Amino acid sequence: MLNFKISETEDYEKLVPFFIENELEFSEDEPVPTDLVKCWQIVRKDEAGEEQLIGAFVLAKREDEFIVDGIAIAPEYRKYKLGKTLLDRGIEETLRLGGKRIFLVARAPGFFRKQGFVTVPREDAPNFFECLTCPQYGVSCHPEVMRLDLDVPRNV
Repeated sequence: MLNFKISETEDYEKLVPFFIENELEFSEDEPVPTDLVKCWQIVRKDEAGEEQLIGAFVLAKREDEFIVDGIAIAPEYRKYKLGKTLLDRGIEETLRLGGKRIFLVARAPGFFRKQGFVTVPREDAPNFFECLTCPQYGVSCHPEVMRLDLDVPRNV
């Protein structure tokens, strides 16, 4: 049985190396201001009892739109649907804060399509698409800008 713990974290800097290890590109110089909303981590204890980071998710806002600023699961844990669990947390938080949609840049668009995201033209999304300056863009990486429209219940 997989023994893990999901929790919020304020240590964004600890998540960045994990995202990079899992082949997400992060730039030190973000051209557009990003406001962090909430970060989650998934940890499990290894054989020595030390916590091992196995998943992470960052919800942020750019240009007044909610975005998935990073989501990754260590490869050996992807079969446990932990990515969906983290994504659901981000969606719930977006709804709680009154968001009507959430955007992301997907390296694995198939996963996000299964969750209801649709591909949109880059110009229909907030300016968070920094891939154009990456040397992998269009060579080994073909990301898609995606959006999920959320049904926001109204308080009557």
